This record gives sequence, C-alpha cells and structure tokens, in this order.
Amino acid sequence: MRALISVYRKEGIERLAKALQELGYEIISTGGTARYLKEKGISVVEVSEITEFPEILEGRVKTLHPKIHGGILYRDWVKKDEEEIQRLGIKPISVVVVNLYPFEEKLKEGLEDKELMEFIDIGGPTLIRAAAKNFFRVLVLVDPEDYDWAVEKLKSGNLTLQDRAYLAWKAFSHTAYYDGVISQAFKKLYSINSFNKEEALPLKLSKELRYGENPHQRGYLYLNPLEELGIARSEVLQGKEMSFNNYLDADSAVRLLLEFPNDKVCVIVKHNSPCGVAIGKTTKEAFLRAKEADPVSAFGGIVAFNDVVDLETAKELSSMFLEVVIAPDYEPAALEELKKKKNLRVIRFYGLQYGFDIKKVSGGFLLQEEDSLLYEKLEFVTEKRPTDSQMRDLIFAWKVVKHAKSNAVVIAKEGQTLGIGTGNVSRIDALKCAIKKAQELGFDLKGAVVASEAFFPFRDSIDEMAKVGISAVIQPGGSIRDREVIEACNEHGIAMVFTGTRHFRH
Repeated sequence: MRALISVYRKEGIERLAKALQELGYEIISTGGTARYLKEKGISVVEVSEITEFPEILEGRVKTLHPKIHGGILYRDWVKKDEEEIQRLGIKPISVVVVNLYPFEEKLKEGLEDKELMEFIDIGGPTLIRAAAKNFFRVLVLVDPEDYDWAVEKLKSGNLTLQDRAYLAWKAFSHTAYYDGVISQAFKKLYSINSFNKEEALPLKLSKELRYGENPHQRGYLYLNPLEELGIARSEVLQGKEMSFNNYLDADSAVRLLLEFPNDKVCVIVKHNSPCGVAIGKTTKEAFLRAKEADPVSAFGGIVAFNDVVDLETAKELSSMFLEVVIAPDYEPAALEELKKKKNLRVIRFYGLQYGFDIKKVSGGFLLQEEDSLLYEKLEFVTEKRPTDSQMRDLIFAWKVVKHAKSNAVVIAKEGQTLGIGTGNVSRIDALKCAIKKAQELGFDLKGAVVASEAFFPFRDSIDEMAKVGISAVIQPGGSIRDREVIEACNEHGIAMVFTGTRHFRH
C-alpha cells in the first residue's frame, strides 16, 4: 500500500506519516515534504524515484506523471485497469495527503506579478481532484483536522464509503475555493470590471451562528478572502455572540455611517433599516439626537458611530437596552462603562470595501455591483432654489434614504431625521408614515426637507408635504409625470432637486 504526502503546511504530518507507516503504508513524497519527513526519521520514497524523472522547472513539475496519476486513478473493480497497471509497472496509491501553495496569503504581501504566480499550485489540485474522483478506493485528506479520525478509522477497519465521500466532498470544495480565490484575485489585480458567464466565488467559513433569521434555521458566517474589511471582519470586544440578524443590521448601520466621513454621526438601525440618524458636535449629542428621532424603535436597536465613543456617550448607551454598539474605537473608561451591560455586543469596526452584492433567489442567484454612488448630478428643477442650510439637510436626508428599505421617504431638519417611512408599497404611504411618526414625536415639520429614494409618480405626495410645511425635496426624477410634480412644488413654494440616481433597496 502506498500513501502520497505532498504538503506546504506541515502541521500534523509527522504524526500522520508515522501512523500510516505503522499500518503498512509506504510513504512517497516530493521535495520539501520528503526532506521534512526524513529529518523526522520517517522512511520516504521520493516521487522522482518512482517516475524516474527529476523534478523540473524549479519544482513546477513534480507529480504530473502517469506513474503517479495512474496509481491514483486506477480502479480496482475494473479488470482492464488491473491488467494495464501491471503491464506498465504502476503501483496503486491508496492515500493522498495534499495541501496547497498559499496563494491567498501571498496575495496580501503585494508581491510582483511573476513572483505571485509561483504560488498558484498546479500539481496539488491535480492530485486532490484525481484522488477525490476515485474516492471509492483512494482516501484523500486536505484538512489537518481530519488526519486523526481518518487514521483511527483505518486502524479499526471502519472507514465507510460515506466517510470517503465526505472527504472527497471536502477535497473538491477545497480546490474550488482555491481556484475561486485565484479567479477573483485576477479580476482585482488586473481591473477586470465585468462578470464572467462562469463565476467562482470563494467563501471561507468563519463560524456557525446560533441560528439564522429565525430559531428553526441554521445560520453561518462566511468570509470573502479578498475583502479584508467589513462587518464580518469586525472585532467583538464584549457581549454575546453576534447573531445572523445582528450581522445584517450592523452591516446596514455601518454602510450608512460611512456616507458621512466629515461629520460626527450616530446611526440607529432596527430590522435592517435606519430608524434614527443625526449629526452632533459630540458623539453623545449625535446619539441623543438620533435616539430622539425615534426612541421607541431605538429600544433594542443597533447603534453605530463614526468616531471614538467616550465615557459620557457610553453612560447614555448603558442607560437603555441595546443589542449592538459599533464604533471605530472606544476610550478605556467607555469600555469599562459598557461592561455593566454584560450582554451588550460591543464592536470595533475598521471600515469596508465595495465589491459585489449577491442575493439568493429560487433556482439561482442575483449578483450586482454594490451601490457606491451617491448621485450623478444635482439639478435644480423648481422656480425656488434651496437655501444653503436646506441643501445641507437635503444631502443629509439623501444619504439616509439611500439605505432605507423601499419604498422609502426620509424627513430631516438640521442634521437630524424627524421621520422615516420604509418598506411601503406606495410612495405616498411611505410619506404619510414618516409624517405621522414625526408628528407623534412632537417635531415641528415647518422648514423640514424630504428625500425619496425613487421618483414621485404623482403630485399627491407634494400636496401632503405642503400641508405640514415641508420646504424642499430631493429625489431622482425620471417619472413621466415629472412636470406635474414640479408644477405642484412651484404652486406650494417648495424647492426640488433631482439627483438622476435611484436607490432602490429591496
């Protein structure tokens, strides 16, 4: 019996090789792995002795030979295979242990292109795929976590077909992931700004979550190896484990937060949509104003800051029930204060990178570029132009409505949301919800502004705004009734700005 071992990462290999030898396997190996095993006192036959051909091209070609792949792919249930390998002097290989050149790790080192390409493994994936294809006879191991239990199964004679299939599944997943990293890296390295008719998207399991959106659903967090930033890469400083819904809400919060690089901003999110957003001179003021925008929804919400959380802010945060607090950093005294809420999840967030957005639908996936554009241009379409202060509020509201669930309308004033209507099936219903919420909280809407993430199809929304004193509106435009809507604004003395950019969020 033969076992082929060719690994880049050597952890667990000495113990595995000794166990296989004790079971009667002859160990064959290549280059660095062979030297390592020999240094550990393990008898090894080098692949070049079997192929009668040296490793060439500085190790680029080592195992690509019929005497190796014939030994792996030979089928012991096919008589012609038996006759053929005997005639050609090929010995069967029953165990293949391989892990691959660290392309993913080397990608992060900023190597020159030709140097980086040397870490694309060719022989390794070929060995793995050959062994996995022939899993009925060949045991394939790509994960050191599987070494011990697989050996115990071999010792006891209890290695089942299901065990072999499981290891083959892991092997094919491993090579698919590896090639997916390389494929996506090429897009990034060479600025290939398109999607192929065949795509391989690499995902690496970070952890299993307690459950999915609901307790009866399993949930998992996977990482994109080419995104070094993002909520999945954030640091949990204290509190319970992040849940599936926590991650969704936190991601929504930080995406909106990063629309404001030049202001101290607090964003409060509930059920994956903003419920309160505000600018403040301090983080404490920003939080209090954001909470004031919808104190009921803020209860049990996700609170995110784009500046360091100080002790005074932490005291306000710890005075109420919250699920998650997110910030780029915290003063030591603030962390001590937040520890009083032992279940509160406190997250240090490092930023994000824009890439692609993927959604599951029955039978397939929808994949798109992420919505990183704020607007194409600002067009002043009414007789009355917004004042400078109105314009600041319009841009503020536009940034918020971009991240609210469609149909969405945001009412804002002086850098604070007063009412947010989200997830409605009609535009005027979204507006009415926002107005009602603002009025219930006692806000004076006179002089406030409105942002809508898509165009107003009729003038009815403008007429509703006029009733409560709205002074300016920002929207994409593009309706066949734009003229009707503009005329309604002119009638009521409301300034309107078109952005030319829609921000649906379903």
